[in-house]
Amino acid sequence: MSSSSSLSSSSSSLLGSSSHPLTPYGWDADWEAEFAPYTAQGLVPGRVVRVDRGQCDIVTAEGVVRADTAFVTPHDPLRVVCTGDWAAVDPDGSPRYVRTYLPRRTAFVRSTSSKRSEGQILAANVDHAIVVVSAAVELDLARVERFLALAWESGAQPVIVLTKADLVADPVTVSHLVQDVESAAPGVPVLPVSSLHGDGLDVLAAVVGGGTAVLLGQSGAGKSTLANALLGEDAMGVQATRDVDGKGRHTTTTRNLLLLPGGGALIDTPGLRGVGLWDAGGGVGQVFAEIEELAAECRFHDCAHETEPGCAVRAALDAGELPERRLESYRKLLRENQRIVAKTDARLRAEIRKEWKRRGAQGRAAMEAKRSGLR
Repeated sequence: MSSSSSLSSSSSSLLGSSSHPLTPYGWDADWEAEFAPYTAQGLVPGRVVRVDRGQCDIVTAEGVVRADTAFVTPHDPLRVVCTGDWAAVDPDGSPRYVRTYLPRRTAFVRSTSSKRSEGQILAANVDHAIVVVSAAVELDLARVERFLALAWESGAQPVIVLTKADLVADPVTVSHLVQDVESAAPGVPVLPVSSLHGDGLDVLAAVVGGGTAVLLGQSGAGKSTLANALLGEDAMGVQATRDVDGKGRHTTTTRNLLLLPGGGALIDTPGLRGVGLWDAGGGVGQVFAEIEELAAECRFHDCAHETEPGCAVRAALDAGELPERRLESYRKLLRENQRIVAKTDARLRAEIRKEWKRRGAQGRAAMEAKRSGLR
């Protein structure tokens, strides 16, 4: 069954519900109040469930309609219509048009791989960001931390799902994998799941039920299989992955919003080869909360955690309380995020150049002092 026909049948069944037909999609009193000015203009509300080639599928009280986004095509790629948006649509006409969309409560944004480093919005108005990681291949904790930084920055609550747990023969090994991921994701639920056998699906459904969740992860991580298991039908195409590295071709090519049978909605996304940060300083801080807490105890407020005296971060590192890998990952993501922000912030670029010069001068002075001591 195609995603569009699945959505149409789901929407038709909702029309007999005693509640508002859009309630299962997340419509509530606050959205209704925000939409009031557009109701007065004769427009109708709907949630965007798919976007492609300047058009989108929108579920409204009357069912799924096709609408053109020509009136909402700004130069800023972060303001284009996105899956998950609540749109104001023409009540009729051919073609119908999206006239605007309501301000987003949350937005999952990444940096594109282009040289311009533009932001790309992946999903809007999401309550939970499900980071999908395969337990059948070697864990890449740095990539997990990267996904988490974007998830926290979006405003959504992250959840990590270790898929393909059935391919790990020893339950003790699964437990160790969970612990390893938990060490890189403080405060984030880590759930081992077998989409094939259904193990752990009830726990995940209970965590994300009632809101909107987005699936995020690399190709081959098992996102589409997990989506099908949660949806209770083969709504998403699935292809086999290579045994040697667990990688697979993209099986999802667009972002689709579908209703979960137990309540809530799910947005599946294409596998992400690159996950660049986009102004995610706050998200990085939440992923590495323990480092930021230590940094607050450093003697100098601008401590680089390298050779400065009274550095609480280095002290924790030397005492074995902070893994070197965590600190290096923290530094890498901070540097990357700073570069992205600096490209759009002239004042910050000037501050970064000033800081580079200051550190360069300090390094030269230290080298000169060392040379003088050897004379």
